[in-house]
Amino acid sequence: MKLRSKKIFVDENIPAVTVNSLRDMGYEVLDIRGTDEEGMLDEDIWKKILHEQRMMITTDKGFTQYRNYPHFGILIVRLKQPNSQKIHERVMKAINLFADDEWEGLLVVMKDAVKSVWRNK
Repeated sequence: MKLRSKKIFVDENIPAVTVNSLRDMGYEVLDIRGTDEEGMLDEDIWKKILHEQRMMITTDKGFTQYRNYPHFGILIVRLKQPNSQKIHERVMKAINLFADDEWEGLLVVMKDAVKSVWRNK
């Protein structure tokens, strides 16, 4: 199995099963649930992921505002009737669509049946 070195930040709406799966795949995942950082403002999250050079996985569509800024990858899951299993499936599908080195500057929005992709130039 290829050891991955990509660092990922997950927001509080990403299921624990997804966090565990990503870690099992070799990713360094920061999950702030249950820590003093839980409930951070989006602006503070953005600063943190840039400083730590992390990809962002979230269900918060507000992070689309950063698509034209330099970043290390943003994956947003937007489902009509989200549940842990559906969110997990869409995250895992997206992670496997792109190589680790393709995520920099990439914003991917995974919806129920479609995905949208923006590349930061």
